[in-house]
Amino acid sequence: MRIKLSSVMVDDQAKALAFYTGILGFRKKQDVPMGGARWLTVVAPDDIDGVELLLEPIGFDFARTYQKALYDAGVPITAFQVDHIESEYQRLSREGVVFRAAPEKLEGGPTTAVFEDTCGNLIQIFQV
Repeated sequence: MRIKLSSVMVDDQAKALAFYTGILGFRKKQDVPMGGARWLTVVAPDDIDGVELLLEPIGFDFARTYQKALYDAGVPITAFQVDHIESEYQRLSREGVVFRAAPEKLEGGPTTAVFEDTCGNLIQIFQV
């Protein structure tokens, strides 16, 4: 068993695709129309056959409630590993990404930072 697909709920797939590819640097892998939405995935640019992230449209009121509750509580919906967190923090900040705080070393753990993805979520980046 292995992880091949994960998802993040987004309030607007077009806006999410622009952010996740244009700002974060992921590559679009799949874009298949599915009724009023799309099966829309992105992957790491250097691992086209790696784990796909589904930019999943919020289709239910309870999902919106869950997303907002996580956001309001400051809880990231997912996390992405980076090689150099300080340089990623600087690069994303220059792109206008809103961070909740500068990178911080967790006691006994990785260095982390949390930012807003413009689609209703908080995302954590970390460096081990």
